[in-house]
Parts: sequence; C-alpha cells; structure tokens
Amino acid sequence: MPRSGESKGVGDLARPSKPLISRSSAAEAALEVIDELGLEELSLSHVARKLGVRPPSLYHHFTDKSELLQEVARIMLARMPTVDGAPPSFEEQIIARCVLTRRTLLKHPNAAPLILRYFPRHLLLAAYERAASEEPYPTTIQLTVIDAIEKYTFGTALFEASARARGVDPMPPVDGAKFPSLAQAIADNPFGDEELFVESLRMFLVGVRQRLATGSVGRPLDTAG
Repeated sequence: MPRSGESKGVGDLARPSKPLISRSSAAEAALEVIDELGLEELSLSHVARKLGVRPPSLYHHFTDKSELLQEVARIMLARMPTVDGAPPSFEEQIIARCVLTRRTLLKHPNAAPLILRYFPRHLLLAAYERAASEEPYPTTIQLTVIDAIEKYTFGTALFEASARARGVDPMPPVDGAKFPSLAQAIADNPFGDEELFVESLRMFLVGVRQRLATGSVGRPLDTAG
C-alpha cells in the first residue's frame, strides 16, 4: 500500500477498490449492446458505457471478453420460460418447451451464436434429468431422443437467427427453371417458420413411437417393421 503522499501504481488506478456493478448486470448490458450493435462490435468499452462505469470495473467480474461472452450465453439459457398449462400429450409437452426455447433465442439473433460457441451444458443437467425421469421411453433410447431434440431445436434456431442477423431469408430465392422440384416444394409448403419447426418435431416423435412399436430401434429403415 503506498504511503501518504505517494502516488498509486497504474494497476491500483485501473481497478476500483470495490465492485461498482454485478456480474449479471454486466452480462445483461453486454446482451443489450450485442442486440443493438451486433456481436462483432461488442467491446468492454461499449458495455462499460452502457453501465455508466469505466471499463476497468468489468475486471472485478471477468478476466477477459471471452468470459463475459460465456456469461451472456448463460443468462440467455437462464431466461428460458416454462410451459404454461398442460399440453394434451407428452410429445406436445416436449414440443411446447422446444418452441419456447426457440423463441427465446430468436429474440436475440445477434447473440444466438454464443450458445453454440459457449454452450453451457452443465446448466442443462437438471433439465436432462427431468426429461429422463418424465419420458415414457425405455432408458435405452432416452439419450437418443434428448440428443436429437436438443440438436434440432438449437440448430434450427441458430440457423434462423444467423439469417435474421444478416437481414436475409433462411431460404434464398430459388430459380424455378433451374430447381423445379425444390421450387414446387417451397410453393406448396403450408407452414410458416415456427409451424415448420413444430411439424418437423412431430414427425420425429411419431417416428420414435413407430420404431418402438415395431421393435425396429437400431435397425436400418429398409428393414424396419
């Protein structure tokens, strides 16, 4: 500690003696900056300005920008809402939770890639435990179902979020003369983006039910049933 009359060192001046902000408030501010400016434009200076403090204040909670981004990913997952009411079937309960997860990520398209970069899977262990305890499936396929649903939900949400962040449609314009079958499939598709997501999940879950009923789990499709 410097004596009376001596100047403090550079490190003492750079870091306040006590935290001026909380870890969560800094992450919330970072998320706001990302929403407004984009992920690539995020800087500690922008976050500090949003909080009304100097950048060194952030170092009470984060060693670097990467650690701050990890916390942003964590709070995004923590915001996932719960399903209101009771859907008519277990499969529809799964779908309802997946839809809410997707909507939450799409509220922050600029920040959504952080879920992939810093996926805090340890925060989801309780959700995995609940799924395993509630699923009416044999334990031999529970992990298959959990893994497939998780990857599909987060994967499709991140794909659409990326398109939104860039201001483009998820599916580019298709030349009907060059790609007639694809153009027809797009024209005949009756579903919006969320409806398409829901129907895809329903098809998957019906497939799970069918393969269990026919004892075809683990067998190629051409020999199933």
